Amino acid sequence: MRVVLAGGGSAGHIEPALALADALREADSSIQVTCLGTARGLETRLVPLRGYDLELIPAVPLPRSVTPQLLTVPGRLAGAIHATGKILDRVRADVLVGFGGYVATPAYLAAKRHNVPIVVHEANPSAGIANRLGARLTTYVFTGQPDTKLRNSRYLGLPIRRQIADLDRFALGDKARAHFGLRPDLPVLLVFGGSQGAKSLNRALAGAAGAIRSAGVQILHVTGPKNLAESQAADGPASPGPVPASAVLATAASSAVPYVALPYVDRMDLAYAAADFALCRAGAMTCAELTAVGLPAAYVPLPIGNGEQRLNALPIVQHGGGLLVEDAELTADWIKTSLLPVLTNIDQVAGMSEAAAAMGRKDADRWLAKAVIEIVAAEQASTAASPAGGEPAPGQPPQAAAPARRPEAPPGSLFTPRSTRQPARGEAARPQPPGGQPASGGGRHRHAR
Repeated sequence: MRVVLAGGGSAGHIEPALALADALREADSSIQVTCLGTARGLETRLVPLRGYDLELIPAVPLPRSVTPQLLTVPGRLAGAIHATGKILDRVRADVLVGFGGYVATPAYLAAKRHNVPIVVHEANPSAGIANRLGARLTTYVFTGQPDTKLRNSRYLGLPIRRQIADLDRFALGDKARAHFGLRPDLPVLLVFGGSQGAKSLNRALAGAAGAIRSAGVQILHVTGPKNLAESQAADGPASPGPVPASAVLATAASSAVPYVALPYVDRMDLAYAAADFALCRAGAMTCAELTAVGLPAAYVPLPIGNGEQRLNALPIVQHGGGLLVEDAELTADWIKTSLLPVLTNIDQVAGMSEAAAAMGRKDADRWLAKAVIEIVAAEQASTAASPAGGEPAPGQPPQAAAPARRPEAPPGSLFTPRSTRQPARGEAARPQPPGGQPASGGGRHRHAR
């Protein structure tokens, strides 16, 4: 089976695609995966690092909504569609799976033109224009949020890395803290703002770091590559990382309550395992990962775009798994008066951890892989039942092609963990995906170190 993934541009599009690629390989090592991307996207670094083939097509940025600006892109779009079609033909694609972004629009249109089955996955509550288009070209549409309004869609969850999905924060906690030079006996606040950091988070933390440490809470701060020096100047010396482990430990030992600042963290699983609480943005991937591992957070939605980050975090907050603060309201005083009392309340953090974990889905990657495999099998069976593109063989009466069976939806919902859901009367228990995982993330709190 040959699968082409269209999820280039931002990490929010690339990481779910790569999580699916890993799950497909886990299900069947013979599956060939090719990723589509553009020269300007993060996929040029991330995809080869994960061991997958990357094919580049021209970037065609589209407006976030249907506007007259769309009329300015047909020429470039035609070129991208042609380039994508050549790739689909060359790799003999059995299916195209799109996750939105710049790459997805030409990929969907090329797949439709070349009769390649299309699968769409939308991560956010509010679908982008590429996936709204894709949803009109196929009946195989899945969403990462239960309330996403998208044609033909079914809720599945957001695929995340096995490294995160299989994480036991509490078993790995002491090792993870030692890795970052943190003490094993004090709570940890993890602060991060995505791959480039977030200046508003950094500024607010700079004015509150002293109060946080005075309250006995350690800080693990992922500043962003360009912001480390600024963060250090605001709060005095901090571990500059990445540095040798011995130097980190020496720095941590020099302070009663460590504050470790790093420009970037490749092992976010260790950062999650080290932490008791997070202060972060509210991208779809961040929300999916934090709930999967049961880590409560104060979410600060990005103040631009269509408000999707606020919508990502809102259900988690409403069910007790986090706090929500607007970017303009995030100040050092808010951290001191609203966040710090929570950080120092072990019972409250424990309850929020349980609530966050109840919202998480660990196995969306495996469910989506199972769906893709079933879709390809059904489409191939349908094609085989209709020789010569649907024309009956000579001397044979016309016969209807076998309908492509929609893949079985995963049991449960975001608000009803599968571990507690009971089948309705007359409903058979549904099979688990390959290597099935429980829906919730455990949610135990680190009561003692």
